[in-house]
Amino acid sequence: MLGFLTQRIMKAIVVLLAIVVLNFFLIRLAPGDPAVVMAGEAGASDQLFVAQLREKFGLDQPLPVQLYRYVKGIATFDLGFSFRQQAPVSQLILERLPATLLLTGTAFAISLLSGVLFGTLAARRAGSWADTAITVLALIFYATPLFWVALMAILLFSVAMDWLPSFGYETVGANYTGFAHVLDVAAHLILPATTIGLFFMATYTRMTRASMLEVKRLDFVKTARAKGLRDAVIQRRHILRNALLPVVTLAGLQAGTLVGGAVLTETVFAWPGIGRLMYEALLQRDYNLLLGVFVVCSAMVLAFNLITDLIYRSVDPRIEVAA
Repeated sequence: MLGFLTQRIMKAIVVLLAIVVLNFFLIRLAPGDPAVVMAGEAGASDQLFVAQLREKFGLDQPLPVQLYRYVKGIATFDLGFSFRQQAPVSQLILERLPATLLLTGTAFAISLLSGVLFGTLAARRAGSWADTAITVLALIFYATPLFWVALMAILLFSVAMDWLPSFGYETVGANYTGFAHVLDVAAHLILPATTIGLFFMATYTRMTRASMLEVKRLDFVKTARAKGLRDAVIQRRHILRNALLPVVTLAGLQAGTLVGGAVLTETVFAWPGIGRLMYEALLQRDYNLLLGVFVVCSAMVLAFNLITDLIYRSVDPRIEVAA
């Protein structure tokens, strides 16, 4: 196990380095000069002022020099300085990361638990009206754009019924503390987390149903029935446990991408996460901040992939740890 972890971590470091280099050059290919943008917003068009800005932030250096400085900074856990917001990139990301982790973690838990539950129910009632209803709803949520679901949720539950707040992380100016603050954040969390969760719930529902129906036809399940085991035991220990392997694979891949993939939802609900921070950095041509968000998201994707490999052994001990 130790050798496996060491090898995977070394591979993850190499992959992360490749991602850093690739993102660095891809962002530089985007149109627009950040120095010109900052000068324009400052109301100055003097070429000397633009040159001073480029020199101040190292944009006048050749690309290989900029890349070397950036990779060297990442190796020492220094993500650079945001020239747009005049603050360290790591500080800006750490301020937004808890909100994103709360949103995506809640959405992930909702989607995975409800998806496995509905998928199991559909598989056990295959061919019935319950199976048809669950399958149709899953297809609807899978095919419906997230932004449309978000807007309809705001119109229904916030504007029409006034049950839930429509935007933000907490009530502005309320200054809640303690348990009241927790309840306030939870109320703001319901709509964006459910919006993201519904889409991924549809995926897990369909995969769990299909996987359970496939496992149900295998010989060891027939043997378990022939031995006289109760149906609940067969469903839980023999069918569901083996059917969860592809679900765990998909969940591990999506858990990492959720962190950086909530840009649209965070923008619609004005949720102060790193997805929205990344969108703002893109509009402002804030290279250092944008690269910092990419590095953090990439590292989390690699970490979740490693955790997924370890969870495999808990789901099915027959799987051997291999490089």
